[in-house]
Order: sequence, then C-alpha cells, then structure tokens
Amino acid sequence: MIPYLQTRLAALALVLLLMSMIVFSFVHLIPGDPVEAMLGVEVDASTKQGLRHALGFDRPLAAQYALWIGRALRGDLGTSVRTNQRVTAILAEKLPITLGLTLAAAGVGLAIALPAGVVAAVRRDSLVDLGAMGIALAGVSIPSFWLGVMLILLFSLHWRLLPAIGYVPFARDPLGALRHLVLPAVTLGLGLAGALTRMVRSGVLEELGQDYVRTARAKGLRAGAVIARHVLRNALLPTLTVLGVQVSVLLGGAVITEQIFAWPGVGQLAVQAVLSRDYPVLQGTILVVAALATVIQLLVDLAYALMDPRVRYT
Repeated sequence: MIPYLQTRLAALALVLLLMSMIVFSFVHLIPGDPVEAMLGVEVDASTKQGLRHALGFDRPLAAQYALWIGRALRGDLGTSVRTNQRVTAILAEKLPITLGLTLAAAGVGLAIALPAGVVAAVRRDSLVDLGAMGIALAGVSIPSFWLGVMLILLFSLHWRLLPAIGYVPFARDPLGALRHLVLPAVTLGLGLAGALTRMVRSGVLEELGQDYVRTARAKGLRAGAVIARHVLRNALLPTLTVLGVQVSVLLGGAVITEQIFAWPGVGQLAVQAVLSRDYPVLQGTILVVAALATVIQLLVDLAYALMDPRVRYT
C-alpha cells in the first residue's frame, strides 16, 4: 500500500503541475485587460502602466508563471485585483460553501439511487424496473438550469414552501440553512441519482448471478439479508468509482446551479473572476478545485481496499 500511495502522490504532483500550466495559459487567453477592468477606460495610460507593472502583468508569461507557481507552492495564490483580498482567504470562505452543497447533493443522489437501483435489479424487467430506469434517464438528461428554475417556480413561487435564492450559514441559523440548501442540493442530486441508479442496478444484477448468492439462499437466508449483507457491498464497488467522479464534477461544475440560486460558492466566484478579468482568483480557484478532484479520486482508489479485501495495492 505504501509504495502505491507514494506513486500516486508523485503522479498527483505531476498532474497538478501540468494543470497549473494549462490553467495559467488559458486564463491569459481570456479577452480583455484586467487593468482596464479595474480602472476603466477614462484613466490615463501612465496610471494603467504603473498598475500593470505593480501587478506584474508587463512581464513575459513565462516569468509570470514562474513567479505565480513559486508562490503557490508556498501557499500564496496571490491577491485579487478586484477586491485586493488574498486569494487563499477568499477560497477559505467560499470553498466550504460549495463543499457543503456538493456533499448535500451527493447525499440526495445516494438516498435515491441505492433503493431505486436495488429494487430495479430485484424486480428486473418489471414495471418497477422500467419506471426506475425511465426516471434515471430523465435525471441524467434534464439540464440543471431548467430543473432549478422549475423547482423555484413550484416550491418557492407557487407553493411557497422553500426560499428561492440565497445562502444562510449553518452556524447562524441551522433550520434556515437547511431550507436554503434543499433546492440547489436536489437540483444537483437528481442528475447524480440518475447516473448512480443505473450503476447500482447493473452491479446488483451482476452479483445476484454469483455462486455465493445461490449458496446463501440455499442455506435459508432471506432475500433481504442476502442483498444487505453480501450483494450490496460488492455491487457498490463500481458505484463508488462513479460517485467519486461525479462528486469531482459537482465540485467544479456547480457554476450554473450556484448562479440560479445565488449560492456564494466557488462557482459563482469563478464567474465573477472571469467577468472582472481577475486572473489570480480564477487561477487559484481552478487549481484548488482540480487538486481536490484529484485527491478525491485517490481516496476512492484507497477505499477499494477497505471495501473489498481482495483488492490490494503494491
């Protein structure tokens, strides 16, 4: 396990280095001048040039990258050109908000996918199976922006059950925080549930045909006990991989949902950084999200060994 972990950590470092190069290069391809976005077009050229020099934007891209990555390795992602705040401080405030939404969406997805996938597999080719697969297909196919708007129309404007937009810190008002979390979490979680339901169904179907299942049934174990104790644990291994990938996608791809529900996470932060040409914030946000996604994939791989004793890494 230790040699494997060392290899994966080395690969993780290489991936992040390559990602930092790509992020830095692509960010500087965004049209527009961040200095003009800060000062406006009416300010004289000498003032703009002075600010450009102070921010280091007049240096070659290679020199700018070397300076940025050197600071990033020391935990310094720079300073926002829009708010003059440290990027690390901004991310420390915004990232937990997005992580909370991501975990809530993953919880919604699992709460729907596990029972739906198991029931669909046990009742294979029945109306229940067809209905579950139809709902799963709809969950994957429906765009999140449309679903979010429909949920707001129904639960906020029509039935007035839940707030439409906004964020409330859990420490300040737990009940209010949960009420504001429901709609964005369901919007993201339904799409995740669709993907996971199909994986759970496929995994359970495969395990139900194994010899150990027939042996357990021959010993007199009830069908529910066989599924709960034996089938589900083995069937969740491929589902775990999909869950890790989807959580990574949710972490970095909740931009539209955060915009719809005015959720002040890293997605909304990235959009604001693009609009204001705030290079340090955009670079730091993408790099941190990419690092978290890579770490999540590593944790998923390590979880395999804990869930299945047959899996060993050398």
